[in-house]
Amino acid sequence: MEQKGILMVLSGFSGAGKGTLVKGLLQKYDNYALSISMTTRAPREGERHGVEYFFTDKENFEETIRQNGLVEYASYCGNYYGTPRAYVEEQMAAGKNVILEIEIQGALKIKEKFPDSLLIFVTPPSAEELKRRLEKRGTESPEVIAQRLNRAVEESEGIEAYDYIVVNDDLDTCIEEIHRLVDAARRAPVRREAFINKIREELQGFVKGAK
Repeated sequence: MEQKGILMVLSGFSGAGKGTLVKGLLQKYDNYALSISMTTRAPREGERHGVEYFFTDKENFEETIRQNGLVEYASYCGNYYGTPRAYVEEQMAAGKNVILEIEIQGALKIKEKFPDSLLIFVTPPSAEELKRRLEKRGTESPEVIAQRLNRAVEESEGIEAYDYIVVNDDLDTCIEEIHRLVDAARRAPVRREAFINKIREELQGFVKGAK
């Protein structure tokens, strides 16, 4: 029987390279799935239902909340965003490690609801490098960069709540490191309950048969 996948949360400062790392994991390994969020905002040009997002209306979203159909959700700029529970459970049952790319507040809610989840925080090697990466984008004003750095100060206060911290200095090395951490986490007894119970029952059967 294939082992169930695990729920993993990838967080990090803006500019740490989370999106690139997720793409690298999905391209390099076949046992990962990126969680697809449900949202009430309108699709942007080129976005497809069930690929970038599950698009829905406010009434259906709130009904999904009432039915406990979301792993986590939040309201942002007048729209709802959330993680559908059915999609996550379906992927995990198929042996996929489901990646949630969310910020610290959402990550802590996930850990509260799913104690077996794995929380990984990604950071550049230094604050100076983080600032350099934000400036290198060339898409944000100095004011926005300052806001992101200020946000990073706030986020740094919650890093200790994570299971692991990974420094994204070299992309390929970082992808490998995350994969090794996930692989090791899958072997933890807390995530191998079905296997442990099976072995236990078999041993008990041998003992009874020997009497």
